[in-house]
Amino acid sequence: MRTYLVTGGAGFIGSNYIHYMFRKYGSEIRIINVDALTYAGNLENLKDLENNDNYSFVRADITDRDAIADIFKNNDIDRVVHFAAESHVDRSIKDPEVFVITNVVGTATMLNCAKAAWELPDGTFKEGKKFLHVSTDEVFGSLPDDGKSYFYETTPFSPHSPYSASKAGSDLLVKAYMDTYKFPANITNTSNNYGPYQFPEKLIPLLIHNSLEGRDLPVYGDGMNIRDWLYVDDHAKGIDMVMEQGRLFETYNIGGHNEKRNIEIVNLVIETLLELLPDDDPRKKNVSKDLIKFVEDRKGHDRRYAIAPDKIKKEVGWEPETTFEVGIKKTIKWYLENPEWFERVTSGAYQEYYEKMYG
Repeated sequence: MRTYLVTGGAGFIGSNYIHYMFRKYGSEIRIINVDALTYAGNLENLKDLENNDNYSFVRADITDRDAIADIFKNNDIDRVVHFAAESHVDRSIKDPEVFVITNVVGTATMLNCAKAAWELPDGTFKEGKKFLHVSTDEVFGSLPDDGKSYFYETTPFSPHSPYSASKAGSDLLVKAYMDTYKFPANITNTSNNYGPYQFPEKLIPLLIHNSLEGRDLPVYGDGMNIRDWLYVDDHAKGIDMVMEQGRLFETYNIGGHNEKRNIEIVNLVIETLLELLPDDDPRKKNVSKDLIKFVEDRKGHDRRYAIAPDKIKKEVGWEPETTFEVGIKKTIKWYLENPEWFERVTSGAYQEYYEKMYG
C-alpha cells in the first residue's frame, strides 16, 4: 500500500485533493494529513473520512523539524504532496514575515526531513519515493493585457507581492534540491483554483457569501484584472498525474484555459445565484448588482495571469475538463447546499472542531 504525506490537507485545495485520491484509489492508498490548522485549515472539510482506517491526521507545523521528522520515522512515506502555505496576498502585504517563515522555512524543513528519510548511504534515493511541491502562477509576475502571451515553465520569476515572492523562494529551494542532490521531486504551478471548501477571503466564496447576506461586493481598482481559473478537481487530477507520470526534476504548469476579468466573475456569480435560488428563498432578495463597490486597488496588483499547460498535456496527458460555466454552477450549488459550513467558517466555530474530535 502506498503512503502519502499531504501537508495542508485541511485547507481548500488539500482537502479536495484528499477526497479525489480516495475516490480514485480507495483502499489502495493511505494518507497522512499534516496541518497546523491556522485560520484557513478546517478539519470539517474531511469529516466523512474520520472512520476511514487509511486516513489519519497529525496536527503539526511544517516548520517544526522534530514533528515532521517523527512522521517520517514512524511511517514509510512514499509520496509527499506539499500544499501547506500561507496563500492570501492581502495578508502577505500586512504581515510578510509569516509568509517567509511558513512558505520558505517550512518548505526547507519538509525537504530536509524527506531527504533524511529517503537518502541512501551512496547519496542516491530509495526507489519509488517522490516529493511534489504545489505552487502558483503568481511567481511569474504579470502579463500584458493582450490575450496572446502566457506563462510557460521557462518564464522567469518576477513576483510582485510578499506572498508570490515567498512562493518563488520555495520553488527555487525545491529546484536547488533537485539540481544539487538529485532529490526526487516535481514542481507544479497552477492558476486560480475554485470549488468547494474555499475559505471566504478568496474572491468567489466571498462574493457568494456577501451576496447572500446583502453585503457589499468589493472589487479592486477597475475590476479589469484577468485571472486564469481552474476547477479544483481538475487540479487534483493534474497533481496525481504529474506524481505518477511526470518526469523527475521537471516543473509542470497546470492551467485552466479560463481567463476571466474580475468584474466578469462578479457579474457571473450574481447572475448564477439569481438563477439557482428559488423564488421563495429569502436570500434571493439580497442578491443584486447594486452591491458591487469598487475599492482602492491592491498594492502591486498584477494585471493578468494566464498559464499555458502545453507541457503537461504533451508529457503527462492532462488537460482541464471542467469549463468555467459548468464549474461555477457546481461551486455555487455546493455553497448553497452547505449553508452551515459557511456559517461555521465565518463565525469561527469551525475551529472548535479539532478540540472536540482530537482533544
